[in-house]
Amino acid sequence: MTIFERLFMSKTRNQKESDKIQMENSEQINSNIINDNDMVNEEDVPAASAPEETEMQLLRAELEENIKLAASLEKERDEFKDRFMRKMAEFDNFKRRTEQEQQAILKYSGEKFIIKLLPVVDDFERSLQHITDKSDVKSLQDGVMLIYEKFIKFLTDNEVKKIDTIGKEFDVNLHDALYPQPTAEVPPNTILQEVQAGYTYKEKVIRHSQVIVSAEPRIDEEMKEGE
Repeated sequence: MTIFERLFMSKTRNQKESDKIQMENSEQINSNIINDNDMVNEEDVPAASAPEETEMQLLRAELEENIKLAASLEKERDEFKDRFMRKMAEFDNFKRRTEQEQQAILKYSGEKFIIKLLPVVDDFERSLQHITDKSDVKSLQDGVMLIYEKFIKFLTDNEVKKIDTIGKEFDVNLHDALYPQPTAEVPPNTILQEVQAGYTYKEKVIRHSQVIVSAEPRIDEEMKEGE
């Protein structure tokens, strides 16, 4: 082997050793860098997770508070619903009682009126018991008149009044005209005769008077009166 070959081989060997040493150094550097990065990440993880953990705790506390609030509102709703249902039941009972009372009032509205009328019926019955074939007509008339006056007083006390007719001007709101009677003695539309009496109850007409009213005389009657 020549000197040049030995030098070349020696140089090649040195180059390989140098490359090996450089590669080992490079691997060591990379390993150190990786280890350093791992250490940095391990140190940063707690610092990065701390705010997240705090936020989770706040959200959990807020959720628990909302759950408690929802339960409280639900309980309050149930209480209001129960009170509302009770009030509705009380109102229905009150409405039912009121309707029953109103029906009873309407049904027996004439009770006091009838009770006051019964003494007049008693008087009629006593008079009928004393009527005989030999009864004194004058005494019977007096008894009937007393009963009539008592009955009229009863009507007056209860605000039932007879409508005036004879000599009054015909009023369609108070009177019903059966037919007109021509005459020159009174002005037209003057009531001449009452066929059936009319009455008012507390200023309300409950029955119109049936009457005969005057009318203008015919021409032939006026000529006869002139002769």
